[in-house]
Amino acid sequence: MTKTKWALDPAHSSVDFSVRHMMIANVKGTFNSFSANIEADPADLTTANIEFSVETSSVDTRNQDRDGHLVSADFFDAANYPAMTFKATNIEKTDDGEYNVTGDLTLRGVTKQETFAVSFEGQGKDPWGNEKVGFSAAGTLNRSDYGLVWNAALETGGVLVGDKVKINLQIQAAKAE
Repeated sequence: MTKTKWALDPAHSSVDFSVRHMMIANVKGTFNSFSANIEADPADLTTANIEFSVETSSVDTRNQDRDGHLVSADFFDAANYPAMTFKATNIEKTDDGEYNVTGDLTLRGVTKQETFAVSFEGQGKDPWGNEKVGFSAAGTLNRSDYGLVWNAALETGGVLVGDKVKINLQIQAAKAE
């Protein structure tokens, strides 16, 4: 198959994260608004063009006060940096349907290289005849690398918010007309 444009299906996709809280538990969240430009041969992602954008103000941790804090200048500073973006720069096949996708992640005006483990989940037609593909991606980043350094010391030792943030994406896309 040749490279094809794929339109992200946000109703069947998700951008989720988790981070340590009080050094004893993980807090999960999601971003409700995101977009992607994908041009790829699903059988061989090594030549794909992938760009992804997430609206930082769309963060949702099921806690309104926490979400308000996350969009503030202490964390995402969504008023000044409304989007987090990723553009793939290198894609390496690691196994059948498995890839390491490295690219430039920009958050709060800071750009760093990050690598995500991406799996091709499958391809097929929906009941209306639309060609669909599925991918999953996982990675970890250090929030302090991007200037997200707010924290609070705990009286028992340690900090309120961990530095490592686990990212998990589930992507479904339709073949663009």
